[in-house]
Amino acid sequence: MDTIDTTIEVDVPVRTAYDQWTQFESFPEFMEGVEEVHQITAARTLWRTAIGGMKREFHAEITEQVPDRLIAWRAVDGPDQGGVVTFEPTESGGTRITLEMDYEPEGLAEKAGDKLGIISRRVKGDLESFKTFIEGRQVETGAWRGEV
Repeated sequence: MDTIDTTIEVDVPVRTAYDQWTQFESFPEFMEGVEEVHQITAARTLWRTAIGGMKREFHAEITEQVPDRLIAWRAVDGPDQGGVVTFEPTESGGTRITLEMDYEPEGLAEKAGDKLGIISRRVKGDLESFKTFIEGRQVETGAWRGEV
């Protein structure tokens, strides 16, 4: 199992950043390779991805969710992965987002991509895209304030 641990600061309040992150169906707008995400229940999502020509469909389960603090998940089927994203206020009134993801690369292409740091760079790039997305809007597209 490999781990990616990356942090970014965004210039919006914690509530705005967190609320946007709960809008999983908007992920294709800022996550490369994510074609669709469907919220099935409060704690289950269906993902359709196309990365490096490889299409996948899998379910992910939210294992813990605390408003304005964290969202933890794990894949139920499909790729062996899980992680947690945390939200902390910064002194400037923005948000420090930390994403820690554990994953098991599958197949030769993913293992090679992992060795070359491609997967880690993609995750960092997705966080940069989220920053651009939420700072450009300054408001969330929706919110889910429940706990899991």
